[in-house]
Order: sequence, then structure tokens, then C-alpha cells
Amino acid sequence: MAQSKTAGPDRAVDDGTADRAPAGPREAPGRVGRATVPSPAPKGVDWRIRLRRDRTLILMTLPAVLLVLVFNYVPLIGNMVAFQDYDPYLGDNAWQAVRESPWVGIEHFQRMAEDRLFLQALGNTLTIFLVQLTLFFPVPVMLALLINSFVRPRVRAVAQAVLYLPHFFSWVLVVTIFQQMFGGAGMLSQTLREHGHEGIDLMTDPGLFKFLITFEMIWKDAGWGVIVFLAALSAVSPDLYEAAAMDGADRWRRMWHVTLPALRPVVALLLVLQVGNALTVGFEQILLQRTAVGPTAAEVLDTYVWNVGIQYGDFSYAAAVGIVKGVFGLCLVLAANKVAHMMGEQGVYKR
Repeated sequence: MAQSKTAGPDRAVDDGTADRAPAGPREAPGRVGRATVPSPAPKGVDWRIRLRRDRTLILMTLPAVLLVLVFNYVPLIGNMVAFQDYDPYLGDNAWQAVRESPWVGIEHFQRMAEDRLFLQALGNTLTIFLVQLTLFFPVPVMLALLINSFVRPRVRAVAQAVLYLPHFFSWVLVVTIFQQMFGGAGMLSQTLREHGHEGIDLMTDPGLFKFLITFEMIWKDAGWGVIVFLAALSAVSPDLYEAAAMDGADRWRRMWHVTLPALRPVVALLLVLQVGNALTVGFEQILLQRTAVGPTAAEVLDTYVWNVGIQYGDFSYAAAVGIVKGVFGLCLVLAANKVAHMMGEQGVYKR
């Protein structure tokens, strides 16, 4: 038991606690030196304080916001001509022509329900979209898995560059290359003739047109999707593959239980965006080949709007078709995003 000594009024009492450190909060084992996380700013912080704090980020994003506003949102004002009998020659300028054009209400939208050419273009658009969704969308995923399985990084880099190179080609060049390969005077047709067979011309076959433009899109744009999926695969920890291998999983099981679950959020996001573009199946690509196969097989909504609005000058009806296309695409995005939420993925936006 500690002895205490009293040595006068100026002497401290020694009870065995003089060398002890002052009591303080105890730290849990393994948490020594842990950095403190600053508490978030209160909700009532003045907006001027947040503006000064984030002014650098705001200035960086301001050009992109202005670009979107000028080229995406300001032109939406012109959609009012869909409810008018618009005549661009009324008045001295375009705005005066809009103000003086008579209003017709939903007359152009009622006309669409009875327009056989519009219904045909809508059917071709949906058919081409389903073919592209079935054949094109899985290709980047499979190519990314194949390239990711390469052991040497240099081989992966070369394969990735070769696949991504056609993305920079214009559609004129892509169509020309396919014409030289599969046209009536192309390499395939000449090879068949040299061996005693009749030549073929795949570029002018209306029945194969939807598959032709799908394979053109695969050759041109599959490399871009490969880069997106490879970026998602690079974030997968190698420890997961090692743990699966130690548990006896072979290559296929590691791909099924480790790789594909890591790609699922990216696949869900790109699928939602692809569904949102269901009615946009490639205006320039189809316009270049529309004459070769005829409008019955190659007329889609984009080319229909071009023909009606630009060639025939029916701007109001073309604007109405564009509005229907935009609203339908928005509904598809919302529906696909809802399905992504039901599958446990975030999609384009959170719930």
C-alpha cells in the first residue's frame, strides 16, 4: 500500500500517483494515428460561402454547361412550331415567322397516326434497334473479357488499340470499306466468281440491311465499349481472383463469380443509355445507304424527319415527329432505369 507523507503546507502529498499521466480518452487497439474526418458543413451554410468554396469547380464546369444550354436546351424553343402551320417566309426573320404562323393545336400529331410512311419508319427503327441490341451490345463485353485474359500487358495494349482504331473513321469511309468487301464488285463477289459461283451483292439486299448496318456498327464502335469495360475490370481487386483460385474455382468460375459481377453496374448503365437511344439508330450511316436498298427497308425516323422537314419543307410536321421521338426515348430511359433499380443497380440516377 502506498505511503503518503505530509511535509508542510507547500509540500504535495505523495500517494503514489505523482508519476501517473492525466486520465484521457482511451484509444481502441489498432486505431493509433487515425486521421479525424472533418464534419460536414451544416445545412444552413450560406450559399455565398459555398460559392466561394467551390468557385474553382464551378468555373471549370461553366463552359460545358454553357455548351449544353446553347446547343441542347435553347433549340427546344423551336418545338413550338409543331403546334403551328409554320411558314418560314412570314415576316422578316425566323422569330417573326414563328409569331405570325397560325396555331393548329395537335393536328400534326393526329396526322402521324394515319401516316403510313411514318408507321413504316417507326417499325424499321424499332426492328433495327432490337437487332443492334441483340448483336452489338454483348460484343464489347466479350471482347473486354478476352483482352483482359491476356497475360502480357503489351499484347493487351496492342489488341485494344487495333479494336479502337475504327472508331475514328467516318461513316463514309466505313461504308466504302464494306462496299469494297461485300458489294457487287467487291472482294467476296470476285472470289466467288473465280471459283465458278455467282457473285453476290450484300450491300443492295433489303432483307439483309438491318444486319449489314449492325455489323458496320460493331466493326466501328465496339472498341469504344471495350475501353469502358476494361476500365471497370481494372478496378477489380486481384485478391478476389486469388481467393477464388484458392477455393478451387477454375477460369470460367472466376469469370462468372468475380468478373461479371464487377461489370454488372457498368452493363446496367450502358444498357439504360442504349435503350434511351432506341429511336436513334444512325442517321448518317443509314442515309449513305438508303438509296442502295430503297426507303422501304432503310427509312427510319431520323431520315423520315430529314426528308419531310428539309427536302419537302414541312417543318411543323417534322418537329412533331421529333417531339414524339424524344418523349418516347425519355419514357424508355425511365423504364429501363426502373428495371435497373429493381435489379439492385444505380442506373443513370439514384432512387
